[in-house]
Amino acid sequence: MKTKMTTILMLATFALSIPTTTHAQDTKTKSSKSDAAIRPFKINIPQSKLDELKRRIAETRFPDKETVNDESQGIQLAQLKGLIDYWSNGYDWRKAENKLNALPQFVTKIDGLDIQFIHVRSKEKNALPIILTHGWPGSPLEFIDAIGPLTDPVKYGGKAEDTFDVIIPAIPGYGFSEIPKELGWNPERVARAWDTLVKRLGYTKYVSQGGDHGSVISDALARQAPSGLLGIHINMPATIPAELVKPINAGDPAPAGLSESETKAYNSMSAFFGRNAAYGGMMVTRPQTTGYLLSDSPTALAAFLYEKIAEWSESDLTPEKVISRDAILDDITLYWLTNTGASSSRFYWENNNNNFSSEHQKTKDIKVPVAISVFPHEIYQAPESWSKAAYPSLYYYHKAPKGGHFAAWEQPEIFVSEMRNAFKTLRKNL
Repeated sequence: MKTKMTTILMLATFALSIPTTTHAQDTKTKSSKSDAAIRPFKINIPQSKLDELKRRIAETRFPDKETVNDESQGIQLAQLKGLIDYWSNGYDWRKAENKLNALPQFVTKIDGLDIQFIHVRSKEKNALPIILTHGWPGSPLEFIDAIGPLTDPVKYGGKAEDTFDVIIPAIPGYGFSEIPKELGWNPERVARAWDTLVKRLGYTKYVSQGGDHGSVISDALARQAPSGLLGIHINMPATIPAELVKPINAGDPAPAGLSESETKAYNSMSAFFGRNAAYGGMMVTRPQTTGYLLSDSPTALAAFLYEKIAEWSESDLTPEKVISRDAILDDITLYWLTNTGASSSRFYWENNNNNFSSEHQKTKDIKVPVAISVFPHEIYQAPESWSKAAYPSLYYYHKAPKGGHFAAWEQPEIFVSEMRNAFKTLRKNL
C-alpha cells in the first residue's frame, strides 16, 4: 500500500512539470545534508527544572523500614535517606553540567533520531578511534574520567602510541539522545547507527568497546562486521554455554565436570537470575508501567538506579567507596532531567534476550577480533574456557585486579590500561 501510494505521488509530481520535480529533489538533497550535519551541543537545564526536582524530593513519602538487617529486601531505608538528603541539600547539578560542557559535545541525526555524543580527538598522530558504549543504570558519564588518559596518554603516564580518539554516544532513549517513538531500536539498529556515526566523523577504521548494553551492542556490531571495524572489547561477555542456560534459570545445582572457575560463574549466574534479576524482568515485560514510577518520583528513580550501582560495583554495597556520591547523583539526575526512566527501560523490552548466553547473542557468528577483560565484581566472571568457546576470534583475555560492572566509572586507570593492552595489536591495521 505504501509502495503504491509513493508511486502515485511520484507520477503526479512528474506530471506537473519538470521544474517541480527538480525542486523536490533539491529540497530532499538539502534535507539529507541537514540530517547528516554534526551540530555543536551544550547543556543548559532551566533553573525551573532544578527547582522542581528539589521540590519533588522534599515531598518524598518514604516507606517504613525494611524488616531485615541486610539488603535482601532492597536498598535499606537509612542508606537511601542519606543519598536523598544530600541530593536535596548538598548536590549541585551545575557542576556536572559545566564539566560536560567543557568537553566537545555534538548532535547528529541518524536513522531519524538525534544522537548526542562526546567526541574528543587526540593531539597525537595515529590515534585509534574508539566508540565507547554505556549501559543501564549508567550513561556516558561512566567514561568521563577515562577520556583524558585515553586521548592524552603522555600526560597520564602512557606513551604517545597508546592514544585514542574517543567517541561516547548516548543510546537512543538515554541522556540527551532523542527518545524513539517507534519500535525497532534494538541492539542491532543501534550498532548500525554507531557505524554510521563513526564514519560520519570521517573515520574509516575504528574499534568498539562496551559493558552491559554496550557489550550487547558491541557484539551486534561485530556480527554485522561493517568495513573498518578492526575489533571489539567487552567487559560483560556472553559466554554461558547453551546447555547450561536452562539449569541456571531453573536454579539447579552446578553439574559435575565444571572447573572451579566455571562452577563459580555458574553459581553467580544462578544467584543473579534467582534473586537479583527482577528489575530486568520488569523492564523487559512492562517498561511503560515502571516508567510512570520513574518519571514521577525522583526518589523512586534514585532507589531503582542506586540499588544496582551499589550491588554491581566492587564496594561492599557502599558505592561511594569507588564512585563519588556526586558522580552517582550526576548519573541519576541526568535520567531525571531528561525524563528517560521509561525510554531507557524500553531498551530492555527491545532486547528481550539473555545477554549472558553465547547462543542467544550468536557470538560464534562473530569473525572480527574480540578482546575480553574480566573484572572481579562483574555480575559473573566469565571463565577463559567459556570465553574461548563462545568467541572463536578471541585474541585477548585478561582478569583485571579491581573493579566491578562499571569498569570505567569505578577504576578508570585500570580500564584505560585494558584498552591500551587489548587494542595494541590492532593498531598496526590503522
